[in-house]
Amino acid sequence: MPAPINPMLHASFAPPVMEARRWLDTTPLPEGVPLINLSQAAPVEAPPAPLLDEIARIAREDASAHVYGPVLGLGALRAEIASQWSAAYGGEISPEQVAITSGCNQAFCAAVATLAGPGDSVIVPTPWYFNHKMWLDMTGVSCRPLPVGQGMLPDPEQAARLIDPSVKAILLVTPNNPTGTEYPAGLVRAFFDLARAHEIALIVDETYRDFDSRSTRPHDLFAAPDWDETLIHLYSFSKAYRLTGHRVGALLTSRSRMREVEKFLDTVTICPNQIGQRAALFGMRNLGAWLRGERAEILRRRAMVTEGFHRLDGWRLLGAGAYFAYVEHPFDMDSDVLARRILQQAAILMLPGTMFAPADTGDRKDGHGAARSCLRIAFANADQARITEMFTRLGAFSA
Repeated sequence: MPAPINPMLHASFAPPVMEARRWLDTTPLPEGVPLINLSQAAPVEAPPAPLLDEIARIAREDASAHVYGPVLGLGALRAEIASQWSAAYGGEISPEQVAITSGCNQAFCAAVATLAGPGDSVIVPTPWYFNHKMWLDMTGVSCRPLPVGQGMLPDPEQAARLIDPSVKAILLVTPNNPTGTEYPAGLVRAFFDLARAHEIALIVDETYRDFDSRSTRPHDLFAAPDWDETLIHLYSFSKAYRLTGHRVGALLTSRSRMREVEKFLDTVTICPNQIGQRAALFGMRNLGAWLRGERAEILRRRAMVTEGFHRLDGWRLLGAGAYFAYVEHPFDMDSDVLARRILQQAAILMLPGTMFAPADTGDRKDGHGAARSCLRIAFANADQARITEMFTRLGAFSA
């Protein structure tokens, strides 16, 4: 008899991006047509030259970067986040309220580990980010879906009807993955007030905050004097400074919860990547102008995607922002089938909406982006020429 497998882990679905990559092994592409890979939202280029030079210098000259560091992260990086976030959000954040994690996925896992266990629940708007759902499944925490409505926005009143004693938190991702939608500040505040009234947590994942199109603050939650009693904020350095392989993220919460976070992080990774943390600190202190240029380019690509889908016959753009567009297709087939067909005929790899929602997704034409009629397009890695080519191919595609 083979050794047992954890049934909760076994019941979780396969990683969607890895599944889509395996399609490339079994799907013949049109001869002579280069692949346009729009499946994953991660920078594919190396960090900018000044940061590469700094990483090399750290590796050669800083012996402390090669040994264990503090479980909660480099003190200077925690202090820099506290200072910059306090200024950006108009609040008061101390370094002791900041932990550095091995990417934002680990920040989410740590947050949930401090909040919930088997039999508890977390409210998650759908379409969701699949790794969030996978972690809840693996830990026996129930995911309570909150279908989005018009504008791909979740409704606090609908969320309130889902709250019962088992619910420990509400999760928001803004700008959203997979829809790209930027949640209005008033909406985020309404969810904060709801969570506070019910004495549960509000987890706000702002992985893509550096590419928000707004010039105003995305929310004012840190301005609340007791923000850390309710808010758990998550962030990633992967997108801002192209540090995906270095795995550096952040979690902001109360000092008391931080003690529980420390237990989790010490057990899983002992400390975050030492070179990556120093690279993130260098980026925060020296690459502000470069990052503004990156944001401007992403916004140009977003504008191209928005205009292109408005002109593409039959397609409907439901959301666009940061790295993503979420679109409703015009064909009479489910998106998981269509995505494979588009790959085979047009050499475009994108993810079907079925990877971001429960199996029971309702009517394809419900008007709010039913998963079976939708596709997620991670356009941030496609330059303007490839975005133009994408629309040429989609315009010629026939299901």
